[in-house]
Amino acid sequence: MVAAQISSQSNPNLKALLQGEILLQTRPHSAWGGAVTAQMYLPMPYTEVWTQLTDYSRWTQFFPDLTRSEVISSTIQASGATVKRKVKRLYQVASKAFLFLTAQVEIYLKVMENYQQSIQFSLESGSFNDFTADLALESCGEGTILTYSVQATPTIPVPSAFIQQAIRMDLPSNMKQMRNVICRSC
Repeated sequence: MVAAQISSQSNPNLKALLQGEILLQTRPHSAWGGAVTAQMYLPMPYTEVWTQLTDYSRWTQFFPDLTRSEVISSTIQASGATVKRKVKRLYQVASKAFLFLTAQVEIYLKVMENYQQSIQFSLESGSFNDFTADLALESCGEGTILTYSVQATPTIPVPSAFIQQAIRMDLPSNMKQMRNVICRSC
């Protein structure tokens, strides 16, 4: 199955995406957590984007605060006669400075890949009370719309409004960095 074709009717912000904007929606997730959905356009086919996104060791190039990202196991799950999913375990470490503090987090994630369509990340253990993320690809003409949704509650109690503000400040530049690295590779 191929990624869905996106149109201006299904996404009224298509013009902004095609002009290079990073679209961002933040929302509270819990009293101490936050959630965000970001979208961006990549001027290349989703098949090429997929190959780069699933090279998890490269994620340190996409997100500057991520200092380590490695696959620690990989299996294939069959569900039905033809549908196969790759299931991986991923270990990541990040370091982030907040005002006068530097926080280091580590996380073990279960990663389910739906070939060339989506990647689902769920927390197995680590420095969060909860963490989930979904990454989806949609064909858009000669390019790809990447949608990244994440929600998390850190173990350190930080008000949700503060987390949302940090996301609004950091995620657009991180997504632009991801686009630059992915597009530079082709």
